[in-house]
Amino acid sequence: MFRAKLFLALKVFPAGLCLVLAFASCATGGAAAFVPTAAPRPEWVSDLSGYRSARPTHLVATGTGNSRHNAEMDALRQLVMIFGTDIQVDSRLVESYREVVRSGVVASWEDTAFDRTVALEAGMDNLIGVEIGDFWTDGRTHFALATMNRASTVRIYSEMIRANREIIDNLTNMTPAERNTFDGFSRYRFAAMIADMNVSYGAVLSVMGAPQQGIRRGEDFRRGAMEIAAAIPIAINVSNDRAGRLQGAFAGAFTDLGFRTGGTGRRYVLDVDVTVQPTDHAGQNVFVRMELSANLIDTWTGAVLLPFTFNLREGHRTQAEAENRAFLEAERRINNLYGALLSDYLSRLVPRR
Repeated sequence: MFRAKLFLALKVFPAGLCLVLAFASCATGGAAAFVPTAAPRPEWVSDLSGYRSARPTHLVATGTGNSRHNAEMDALRQLVMIFGTDIQVDSRLVESYREVVRSGVVASWEDTAFDRTVALEAGMDNLIGVEIGDFWTDGRTHFALATMNRASTVRIYSEMIRANREIIDNLTNMTPAERNTFDGFSRYRFAAMIADMNVSYGAVLSVMGAPQQGIRRGEDFRRGAMEIAAAIPIAINVSNDRAGRLQGAFAGAFTDLGFRTGGTGRRYVLDVDVTVQPTDHAGQNVFVRMELSANLIDTWTGAVLLPFTFNLREGHRTQAEAENRAFLEAERRINNLYGALLSDYLSRLVPRR
C-alpha cells in the first residue's frame, strides 16, 4: 500500500488545515478516465482497533472524502482533534516566532546545539512526524489513515521544550540595571512567546503519554514584562503645548501599556516639537498650519527609537480659534495613532544578547 511521509505539514488550526501533496495524473483526449479495480477492503477502514493493537507505538486516525486528497485532509483533521484545543495558538504568535528563528536570534540565546529548522517549521501550528500510512478506495469513497510515531514525537518535542527552557532562562537572567529597560521588557515578552510554545508542545506530549512537569505559561512572563514597564519612567517634553493637552495625549499612550511618565533625568525621553503658524485666508476664515515631530530617544545611546511626525491645517474666523482647532485635531491624531504605533514598536523589539 502507498505510504507517504508528510513531515511538518499539518496545520493545527482546524479552519486552516494545510497539506501540500504532489499528484500526477494523465488521460487521453476524449477517453474516459481509468478507474482501477478496488483492492480488498482493509480492516482499518471500518475498525481501527486491530490496527491500533498491532501498532501501539503509533497514534492513528482515519478520514474519508470524495477524493484521495480530501480523505487525507480529513484523516489529518481527525488526528488533530485527538490533541484538542490546547495546541491552538494565535497565528500572529506563530509568525513572530518564525521570524526570530529565521533571523538567528533564537540560536544566539541557546548555549547548546539544537536543530532550529525543526522548530522553525513546527512553530506550534504544525504537528511533527505526521504520515499517511495507508489509503484505500472502493471507487466512490476514499479512505486514508494518518499516523504519528509516539517515540519520535516524544523525543523531538521533549528536546524542543528543553531547548526553549534554556532560552527562557538566559532571557530572564538579568541584573537589575538590565531588567528595567526596553531591552529587559522585550526579553520578558519574548520569553512569554516561547513559554506559550512550550505549553503547546507539552499538550502534544501529554497525549503521547509523556507529560512534562513544570512548564511555565506565557502569562507568567507577560506579568513580569508589565512589572518592568511599571518600573520604567518616560520623560515627555513638549514644546509650545497648550494647557498640556498634547503631553497628556502622549502620556496616555505610555500609561495604557503600563509605563510611568514624568520627571527628568530619565533614560527614555519623548521629545516633541510643535510649531503653529498662520498660513492663508479664505474668505472670512484664517488658516493655521501645525507641524509636529515626536522622537522617542534612548539618552544612553542617543538613538531615536521611534519617530512620529505629522502636519495639519485648520481654519476659523479667528486665528485663536483656528489654533484651538489645530490642537484638538493633533490631540485626536495622537490618541488614535501613537498608542498603536508604540505598541507595534514594542512588540517588534528583539532582545539583544
